[in-house]
Amino acid sequence: MTDKELWTGGCLCGARRYEFDGAPPHSGYCHCNMCKRATGGAFAVLVQARRAKLKWTGPPPAVYRSSPIATRGFCPECGSPLFLQYDDDELVRLTVGSLDNPESIHPAGHYGVESRLSWADIGSGLPEEETKEKF
Repeated sequence: MTDKELWTGGCLCGARRYEFDGAPPHSGYCHCNMCKRATGGAFAVLVQARRAKLKWTGPPPAVYRSSPIATRGFCPECGSPLFLQYDDDELVRLTVGSLDNPESIHPAGHYGVESRLSWADIGSGLPEEETKEKF
């Protein structure tokens, strides 16, 4: 990896593609119930990109308001979850699985640990944080 590189990704069918540049971005596991439901997995792995640097290279994704404080983007063709965006936040949290090179990402911590499934034993020893947003 270089200090500054182009990161690319997209959905399963290829209809929604994105890119952003920068140093290897921060990423982490999210165990909150909303991320589990949104991704259909035991947890989400999300990578942060600056909103100003994120560019959709084709049609933008569809957006769903998933809570009073956030929206989620997905491909309306294939259903792939693509991002989580908190209102008034300069960061977009992209799904690591949508990256073209997800092996380049190394999660740095866990969020929403109060909802972690007992058998989801991954990333041991990383910092842990409980969900701050309560609805």
